[in-house]
Amino acid sequence: MAEETVPPTSAQLGAARKFVKAHGKPSRAVVENIGRAGARVVLVGADGALGDVVVPTIATGEALVEAVEDLAPATWDAETVQATKIGPEHRRKMAGR
Repeated sequence: MAEETVPPTSAQLGAARKFVKAHGKPSRAVVENIGRAGARVVLVGADGALGDVVVPTIATGEALVEAVEDLAPATWDAETVQATKIGPEHRRKMAGR
């Protein structure tokens, strides 16, 4: 059975657009499956900043990327990984501190 595409909400679109505006263009987006919770759209700004938007399905994540100007679909290839700049504050957050 095909997955129904639930369109991204205005809040999800707004969050992604705000990220691109704050962190430069073009920004990249990697859509990742996070199980029952849906999908995570990981945003990588032109300045290397990381952000994310959680959506109900992978198809919704792909629709979000398509709908946001200056947001390019990406994968975790060498170019995208090297474009990220993870600072100490983000590392502490990821470690749960």
